Amino acid sequence: MKALVIAPEPFFSPRGTPLSVYYRTLVLAELGVEVDLLTYGQGEDVDIAGVRTVRIPTFRLLGTVPVGPSLVKAFLDLVLAAWAVALLARNRYSFVHAHEESVFICRILKPLFGFKLTYDMHSSLPQQLTNFDFTRSRLLIGLFDRLESSCLRIADAVITISPALADYACERMPDTGRHFLIENSIFEEVRLKRPRPHRDTAKGWEQKIPAGRPIVAYAGTFESYQGLELLIEAFAVLRRTRPDAFLLMIGGSPAQVESYRDLAQQHGLSGEALFTGTLPQPVARRLLERADVHTSPRRTGTNTPLKLYAQLASGKPLVATRIPAHTQVLTEEISFLAEPDPSAFAEAMLEVMNSEDRCRQVVAAARIFYDSRYSRKAYARKVRALLEVLV
Repeated sequence: MKALVIAPEPFFSPRGTPLSVYYRTLVLAELGVEVDLLTYGQGEDVDIAGVRTVRIPTFRLLGTVPVGPSLVKAFLDLVLAAWAVALLARNRYSFVHAHEESVFICRILKPLFGFKLTYDMHSSLPQQLTNFDFTRSRLLIGLFDRLESSCLRIADAVITISPALADYACERMPDTGRHFLIENSIFEEVRLKRPRPHRDTAKGWEQKIPAGRPIVAYAGTFESYQGLELLIEAFAVLRRTRPDAFLLMIGGSPAQVESYRDLAQQHGLSGEALFTGTLPQPVARRLLERADVHTSPRRTGTNTPLKLYAQLASGKPLVATRIPAHTQVLTEEISFLAEPDPSAFAEAMLEVMNSEDRCRQVVAAARIFYDSRYSRKAYARKVRALLEVLV
C-alpha cells in the first residue's frame, strides 16, 4: 500500500510543524504503508523507514514560514499543488492523506486522478482566518467555508483531533461513518535523519531552578492564544500566599520571551521566573520533571492542546482553565480546573501545593485515563481502523 501525505508546513522544524504530522506519518509507516511525504522546502527530513520526503523549493527570500494563514503560505501552497500533480501523474497511490489546507488542492485533483482522500482536519480553516487576524472579509471567509464543507462531503475519510471539532465536521458530512477521532495524544521524540548537534544544556538550566521550592511550569508555544498573560498574572497572585513558588516558562521565540519576561517584571517577578526559550525535547522534558505543577492557561478555544496528553501522562498534577479546549478531555477527577481568570487560576495552583492526598489521587487517575484512551497502542488502533476504510 502506498500513500501520498501532503503537509503544508516546514516539515520538520520545532516551531513550524504540528507534531501530529510526524506521528501520523510514523504510525502509517509502522502499519505497512509506503509514504511519499510532500512538504515545504524548509525543515529537516525525518528518519522513518518507508517514508520518502519530497520537498518543493525553499524560496529563502521569503524568510521563515509563519504559523497560521499568510500570503507566504498561500504562495507555497500553489507550488505544493504543482508538485502534487507531478507526483500523482508518476505514481499510483492507494490514498492521499491531506493535512489542513492541502485538502483544497486535493479537492480539485481528486476527480482528475481518482484517488481516495483522507482529510486530516486539525482546525476549521475559515475560523483560522479570523483567529490569526488574517482577514475579516466575509467574502473570503465564506469562500473558505464553502470549500471546507465541500471537502468534508467528498473525502473518503475525515480525521479530527478533538470532540468539538468532530461535532463541527460531522454536522457537514453526509456519512459520519467516514469520520475518525484521532487525538494528537502521543509524544515520542522526533527522529531526524541528521540529528541537530547540541550541547546537553539541561544541567545548566537545572542549576537555575531553585531547589526546595514549589515549581510551576509551562511548556509550549508562546502564541497569544496560549493565555500566558493569565498565567503570569495568576502566578503573581499565588505568590501573595506562597512567596516560595517559582515559575518555569519553556518555549517561545527570542522576541516572545523578551515580551513575556518584561510582563513578569511588571508584576514584580524579577528573579522569580525563568524563561528558557525553545529547547530540544529531551532538555525540556528533564526540566519539566523538576516541576511540581504543570499548567495550560488558555483563555479561549475548542481544539485540545497537544501538550495536554503529555501532561496527563507526566505523573504531575495539571492545572488548566475550564474552557471547551480542556473540558472535552479533562475532568475534576484527573486535573485541577479553574475559571480563566488570574484569581481562580492562582487558587487552583495553591490547592495543588496544599493538597497532597488529592494530588496523588488526581495524578493516578490521570495516568489510568491516558493509558486507556490515548496511549501509543490506542493511537495505532485508531489509525488501523482508518486504513480499513481506505483499502
